[in-house]
Amino acid sequence: MIDFDARLRAVRDISRVAAEDLRGRALAIDADPDAMDAHLGSPWFTLFRQSDTPVEYRESIPGGVPLPDGLRMPDRRSCLENVVGFVETARGDAATVLACPCPGLAGVLVELLGSDAQRERFYTRLHGGRTWAFFAMTEAAHGSDAGAMESRFVSDGGGGWLLFGGKRFVGNGARGGVGVVFARTGRSALSVRAALVEVPVVGWSGRRLETVGLRGAALGELEFDGVPVSGEMMLGEHLPVTRRGLWGAVKTFNQVRLHVAAAAVGTAMAMAEYVGEHRKGAPGLSLALARTEAARELVYEAAALMDRDAQRGYLSSAAKLGATRMVVEVARWASGVMGPSGLLEHPLLEKWTRDAGAFEFMDGTGNVQRLHVARGYQAGDADGRS
Repeated sequence: MIDFDARLRAVRDISRVAAEDLRGRALAIDADPDAMDAHLGSPWFTLFRQSDTPVEYRESIPGGVPLPDGLRMPDRRSCLENVVGFVETARGDAATVLACPCPGLAGVLVELLGSDAQRERFYTRLHGGRTWAFFAMTEAAHGSDAGAMESRFVSDGGGGWLLFGGKRFVGNGARGGVGVVFARTGRSALSVRAALVEVPVVGWSGRRLETVGLRGAALGELEFDGVPVSGEMMLGEHLPVTRRGLWGAVKTFNQVRLHVAAAAVGTAMAMAEYVGEHRKGAPGLSLALARTEAARELVYEAAALMDRDAQRGYLSSAAKLGATRMVVEVARWASGVMGPSGLLEHPLLEKWTRDAGAFEFMDGTGNVQRLHVARGYQAGDADGRS
């Protein structure tokens, strides 16, 4: 079990305060994910964006955003602090967190692979809090299987590239203004590269996909027809060939896998607590709460391990696998225990039951995680966690 020191307690407590604001926006964003103007001025959105941005690239906000005494936002370099915060904000509403314009996944990759000039360009574009970032890896036919990726960079003959292909299920893809796109320059594994792209740009088109759950994430489909990408926008040019595209993707996914697990745990806790509040003594309540707490502890342990060794992804896959299965089972339990008209009478609970199924498909389905777990176990990664 992870012992909470003053630092983690401060992160947990500030995230609980933020969760109240997020929950109040949840149903409106779910009803119309495109109508974000009423939410972008939230001081919590500003704090999320600031805490997710390196200090040297943060914008100057007149007056700042004051924090209550003794509370602090997560240190963006700490996986454990971010997971602790995400569990609590997801108890407010995970989809609302995902609707916030933040560096997100794209920021993780830009930090790993980007030059100083690329980082400056990326983070400056997000100033003002009205520009979303996107991370475009998944394709319609092959999911996030980089080995089968079909999107491609074709040399333009002058030191730059032309981007062809398409991506699907990209968070904030259709409304994003800056982000990273993965494609290949050849057929080998080392040919998979990532580029920084600013939108609008010639040859780029996108549309939002209609989804049942996590509608605030605004999943989109993108198509590229000769999108010009200058050589200076290719990430990792200053790094060895082996530490460019795929290396950065693997490190990014090891971390985001835990963020997905944290969001699933927070959503399950929100449902179980909601049932407890509205159906006191509901059958199975104590078991549902115990399961969410156990999953939370596993996610915390995996995050602490990630901070010690970012290359070890075994436990993060196990945590994601367990959390996404658990949240669906808690959703089914909550639907049943509230009675035939329960979801009609409690629209917030109905929304969370729809959201619950979406976590399975973020950063690899359960079958993909089982492969990661099996390989990690065979490699001895399950031993000696410390």
